[in-house]
Amino acid sequence: MQARKILVVAPHTDDGELGCGGSIARMVWEGCDVYYVAFSVAEESVPAGFPKDALETELMKATGVLGIPPSNVRTRRFPVRTFSYRRQEILEELLGLRKEIQPDLVFIPSSRDLHQDHSVVNEEGVRAFKKDTVLGYEAPWNNIDFQTQCFIHLEQRHLQKKVEALRCYETQRYRTYLDEEFIIGWARTRGTQVEARFAEAFEVIRWVMR
Repeated sequence: MQARKILVVAPHTDDGELGCGGSIARMVWEGCDVYYVAFSVAEESVPAGFPKDALETELMKATGVLGIPPSNVRTRRFPVRTFSYRRQEILEELLGLRKEIQPDLVFIPSSRDLHQDHSVVNEEGVRAFKKDTVLGYEAPWNNIDFQTQCFIHLEQRHLQKKVEALRCYETQRYRTYLDEEFIIGWARTRGTQVEARFAEAFEVIRWVMR
């Protein structure tokens, strides 16, 4: 993956770190140019007592831990759970990113993700990047099932970066899926499937070899 361009598409802040944070850390370590876009900073979901832009601030800290330069992180302000009404705008944003970045690999939510915003980003992502390599990342709390068609091996240092990045989300500490034991166990489970210590699994939406 040396010097390749990677684009991580997240419906909301923290989705990319949860779904492929270890892979991001590995790819940055190996010299890839990684870009990250979050379509919502979820201002409506910020708990009482925190500033409304807290999740955007946390996103910048988390992606920084993973090694993504601030200039490669983009945010949009689509309100949570309204993506289905804004499909064309989201598609146009994705097409613009494709033209600007020309990524070799794109991470989007999987086609099995039941969250309404995640589903829209998956569907419009498939349209926008239909000529590119696209992997769907998993979110077990949103999936009834998941096709583990691709695995990326992780080392302890990659997983540790993922854990550290997710610690940046102070506003989301109450989420059970941000529990560190779960994050590590999830990576161990996927690693065991491919005789690795740790791994992340993905749905292969499209694989293009150039």
